[in-house]
Amino acid sequence: MNVLLLLLGRTAGIGGLLLCIAAAAVRLQGKYYMGGVQLTTLLQAGIAATAIGCFFLLWALTAAGRSVGAVRSQD
Repeated sequence: MNVLLLLLGRTAGIGGLLLCIAAAAVRLQGKYYMGGVQLTTLLQAGIAATAIGCFFLLWALTAAGRSVGAVRSQD
């Protein structure tokens, strides 16, 4: 489960970062739309994907700590 959470977190984070970079690069060229979608919408989607990636990584981190704590308490 932790491997899946780590993979989802990293994928969402990298995807969000790339989306933010693409939106910023096109906006710096003076355009307001990319593919019929407003660039601020793409930027917000990138920020949301990065936040979701952070939550997945945090979930994996807390799940790992919980399983270690459970093993130690049983000893």
